[in-house]
Amino acid sequence: VFNYALLHVCVLVSVSSSWWGSKRLDFALYCPDVLTAFPTVALPHLFHASYWESTDVAAFVLRQLMRCDCVKTQEADHLDSAPLSPSSPREKWQRRRTHVKLRNVTANHRVNDIIATEDGPQTVVGRFMYGPLDMVTLTGEKVDVLLMTQPQSGRWVYFDTEVTNSSGRVVYTIPKSKKLGLGVYPIKMVVKGDQTFAEAYLTVLPRGMECVVFSIDGSFAASVSIMGSDPKVRPGAVDVVRHWQDLGYLIIYITGRPDMQKQRVVSWLSQHNFPHGMIFFSEGLVHDPLRQKTIFLRNLIQECHIKINSAYGSMKDISVYNMLDLSPSQIYIVGRPSKKYQNQCQFLSEGYAAHLSTLQFGHRARPKKSPSVRMVLRKGSFGLSAKPDFLCKRTHLRRTMSVQQPDPPCTPNPKPERAQSQPESDKDHGGGGGGSGGQGAWGRAPIHRGDTTP
Repeated sequence: VFNYALLHVCVLVSVSSSWWGSKRLDFALYCPDVLTAFPTVALPHLFHASYWESTDVAAFVLRQLMRCDCVKTQEADHLDSAPLSPSSPREKWQRRRTHVKLRNVTANHRVNDIIATEDGPQTVVGRFMYGPLDMVTLTGEKVDVLLMTQPQSGRWVYFDTEVTNSSGRVVYTIPKSKKLGLGVYPIKMVVKGDQTFAEAYLTVLPRGMECVVFSIDGSFAASVSIMGSDPKVRPGAVDVVRHWQDLGYLIIYITGRPDMQKQRVVSWLSQHNFPHGMIFFSEGLVHDPLRQKTIFLRNLIQECHIKINSAYGSMKDISVYNMLDLSPSQIYIVGRPSKKYQNQCQFLSEGYAAHLSTLQFGHRARPKKSPSVRMVLRKGSFGLSAKPDFLCKRTHLRRTMSVQQPDPPCTPNPKPERAQSQPESDKDHGGGGGGSGGQGAWGRAPIHRGDTTP
């Protein structure tokens, strides 16, 4: 009996080393509880849309192995993990009332993405609020400012500690002795009282950098999802953005939505594997979001000396792009053609798939930029560090099925059969990869009635 038991143990050890050893990888795909109410016949189509079209399988697996926001090179170099908290531990609140004000409310902090030049000011602006509708303002409290000066190392560098003003804002200008060179640098601002934080990116560009602008609601959102918080993405939208990124252009996402929805919108872009870019919102609820878009883009052109190569959006964005002196050949509008605007833009009536073929094989595509320019920009997709629970914690579909569009008429140029969502840099290495939504598509925060299409 003893010999039999010993033999049995040896067999188990042998099997375990083969099937449950260090070389085995197990992945569990997230499945919301609401899917149990769906018929089993519909599940394969839902899974295909969720895990293949919106985010191809290779990219999904890679994101489980590597964090997009922090490349763990310190493990290879036997270095300690980079601290994600400030240099000092949690401290007491500066004001006694703060502890009472923050009971039963969640943080909704945000830091604006920044575009700057080497010789210009590099200013970080953050706002620290609590509650779904910014009901509580963090006033007179300390906030640590950290930047990842060497993104490849994943190490956060402490810069300074600031105190929030009466509106919960912190404005910090990087001193001349610490100014950053060309590149994309993650920013983290951490509240010392409870260790909540907000993240953003500082992009330092050379003069004359070319960019492509996308209006988030007008370009990407096709409709509101089943539960009203995860709008469908237009088929092929991710591939078009990825195409421009692979050519070396800076991607700028802009929306008229209030900045209180930043975490929700960034989570949505991350869930659908959109390429990384700079995201800009309106500061609070505004009466005329189109005017705010125009002012913001014009300031970028004048102060940061960028050049807009192409711009995407809905028909309401045409006036914005016209004010920036863009030619009709540079403006792409998603939706049905309108005689009123047919001479002011190019309508993408056949969808993004046909447009991508035109970009790849037509006169709009051009050779890639030089490696020095391409190294400035951050490749890849949005990381999942920006509080993805905004979309994950609810019992609803994280990603809905893409809207099916009629097949466009045959043209000499070949059409991609499905979304590729794969960066060209990954293709070279043989690895995988990437209008108007209804009011409150990403959240329940109210939007001004005149702001139906940000």
